[in-house]
Amino acid sequence: MTAASFRLAGAGPELSSRERALLSLVADVCTQTLGTPYALHVRAALDNGLDADDLRELLRFVSYDSGYPAALAALERLVEIEREYDLLGPTGPAHRLNTDGTGSPIPAAMRAEVHALDPSFADYMDLQSRMRADMSRISVRERAFATIAVDVLYQTLQESFRAPVGRALGTGATPDEVRAAVRATAPFGMTRTWRALDVLDTLLTEREAVRP
Repeated sequence: MTAASFRLAGAGPELSSRERALLSLVADVCTQTLGTPYALHVRAALDNGLDADDLRELLRFVSYDSGYPAALAALERLVEIEREYDLLGPTGPAHRLNTDGTGSPIPAAMRAEVHALDPSFADYMDLQSRMRADMSRISVRERAFATIAVDVLYQTLQESFRAPVGRALGTGATPDEVRAAVRATAPFGMTRTWRALDVLDTLLTEREAVRP
């Protein structure tokens, strides 16, 4: 594995170095690649303006989609990396968890669809979405890209993929920027990225067709 293998897929003007670093970390969580590549990606993230608090918010955010065990393993390894390389740890408070409220930031149509499938699961999804609603260190655009990456790596390319694509576009991201976020997953499994780009092309075509 060469450094060029990681550079080429995420290279280009569409994504910032910070965004590419975040996407690499998300991929590490999803694939449980927590050895040397993860350590390199942590240090690259720190070199591109992120700090230890940002990294923890990213792991908390992605845990809902990657699964808690995967995110916890990545958090434990992050602490080890900080000790190994004498890096600065977290300095600020974590975001507030809304565990007692009602409602959800999930779009109403999606909530209704999930509720029709299984009301108890819909309640759980509402809770998870509320618990990460107050995150602010990682931008909405970055969070949308992170969720897109999870969907690509887990090949969950149906309803759950459509939502973050729409969220990213809603923040002002261009179709080419969304494609770049998908393409950034290629070093972690090229055929999965290929399939996701095909699905994304269909989604973007559908959105263009319904525009006034």
